[in-house]
Amino acid sequence: MLIIGITGTLGAGKGTIVDFLLKQKGFVHFSVRGYLIQEIIKRGLEVDRNSMTEVANDLRANNSPSFIVDELYNQAVKTGKNCVIESIRTPGEVDSLRAKGNFYLFAVDALAERRFDRIKLRASETDNIDFETFLQNEQREMTTADPNKQNLKRCIEMADFVFENSGSVDQLESHVSQVIKSLM
Repeated sequence: MLIIGITGTLGAGKGTIVDFLLKQKGFVHFSVRGYLIQEIIKRGLEVDRNSMTEVANDLRANNSPSFIVDELYNQAVKTGKNCVIESIRTPGEVDSLRAKGNFYLFAVDALAERRFDRIKLRASETDNIDFETFLQNEQREMTTADPNKQNLKRCIEMADFVFENSGSVDQLESHVSQVIKSLM
């Protein structure tokens, strides 16, 4: 059994890699975003990026820096199948998952303008923002000394494999496929 975590900048292609792993490689998907949306709804909050960040930080502060991904990892192991955990955002999450074994971290990045265009197309509940807000949101999540808050820069640096996604979907999928083949 193989467990892959996905990290990366906003709109870089995390979901594209996940879709490929599900449809082409038979992986089972576990989503930090999905977990957080359920928690946000339970708390009666509006589903937006601010609520996602606030609830995630609260869960980490009140449990552990890796609480959310540990919960998803436990669910993944129960499947007995290859799994992907989408949206690793703190170094503590990476450290915790690595300590469990059979884990690899994939990171994906692309130029900011390209990523902004992608989030406008995807139009999820957290994507209805202008370019300046997009950059501010990303900067807020990029670095921190607080182990309970997002540090995408450090997570990307910790990745086993980094995919630069400024080309086509086919190019990205080809690169991911090569890596999966080498891991299996």
